[in-house]
Amino acid sequence: MKMQQVGLRVTNLERSLRFYTQALGPRVRTRGDTRSWGGGLWVQLEDPKSHRHIELNWYPPGSRFGPRYTVGAGVDHIDFTIGAAPVAALERTYRRLLRAGGRPTRFEPATTGGWMASVEDPDGIWITVGRRPPAADRRAIEKRAAVRKPTPPPIGAGNGRAPI
Repeated sequence: MKMQQVGLRVTNLERSLRFYTQALGPRVRTRGDTRSWGGGLWVQLEDPKSHRHIELNWYPPGSRFGPRYTVGAGVDHIDFTIGAAPVAALERTYRRLLRAGGRPTRFEPATTGGWMASVEDPDGIWITVGRRPPAADRRAIEKRAAVRKPTPPPIGAGNGRAPI
């Protein structure tokens, strides 16, 4: 068994499709219509880099899957990464998501130390984008951590006791 996709219930399929494809980059893989048996319309998206899938689902009134819409019912957030990148790349990504219709949360590069940012999609589902520091930044972080970490004296040095 393997996971195939994450399905998200949306209130406006075309609006959500625009947001996900323009702001986050996945491409339409396939579309479907299950209204004939009580379902709705769906679009499966595929991320061109990770090949992971998101399915956007819209249900008309009266659908067997369409009780009253509640933000976050069964979905917490969706994580994306920009990989090893400087903070400036995360800031650009965050601004692009906002321009595409994402709504700000209190988690943006300036409030997370440049590690991640979150927006809400058009239906209130949280989209989180994270980054890893590039190799040069990781080495600098490790060097700063080593400077702060006190080095214990060698065993038996200057403490008057024999080594254990």
